[in-house]
Amino acid sequence: MTRQLILASASPRRREILSMAGYRFTVLAPEVDERAPGLPPDDLVQELSRRKAAAAAALAGPDDVILAADTVVALDGEILGKPGSGKRAAQMLRSLSGKVHTVYTGFTIADKTTAVTRAAAAQVTMREITQEEIDAYVATGSPLDKAGAYGIQEAAGMFVQSLQGDYYTIMGLPICPVSVLLRDTFGITPDLQKGYYHE
Repeated sequence: MTRQLILASASPRRREILSMAGYRFTVLAPEVDERAPGLPPDDLVQELSRRKAAAAAALAGPDDVILAADTVVALDGEILGKPGSGKRAAQMLRSLSGKVHTVYTGFTIADKTTAVTRAAAAQVTMREITQEEIDAYVATGSPLDKAGAYGIQEAAGMFVQSLQGDYYTIMGLPICPVSVLLRDTFGITPDLQKGYYHE
């Protein structure tokens, strides 16, 4: 019997990555408390991915495998979450301009007997971004729901001068270690001909 993979995330980027990799999955993304003051970024993303996995597992079937993830951007030790407003998005982008920051993604894969949580990090160097470019990008509305106010896979990719680490960690799901864990620990492999997700 094929085990059902559940993605515990509403992120369209994570759905895209999993689907691209050929996984069959459904989406189940209950709300969780994302407050965890005082935790460093790598611990924070792991803790929040555990919470998301636990919330989804409470609603899923007994044989389902849950995949949850969380991503944050950190600049000089300060965590930059989702801006929520255009003004805050512009502030974040100005702070990232011409600097190196770190993107952390934590993920948890769990079933009824096993849970594995890990974190990955990648460093991103931004070129100098003009105020006109910031204003134009913020006007699209795209930065509002993204950690650090940008998505590397869209227009903001032109601001990225270089990166060190995994591109998919920056996008929100480090598919390489995720796929290895799904295969080796949970017995789930992709089908590159038939990968899709169901709402």
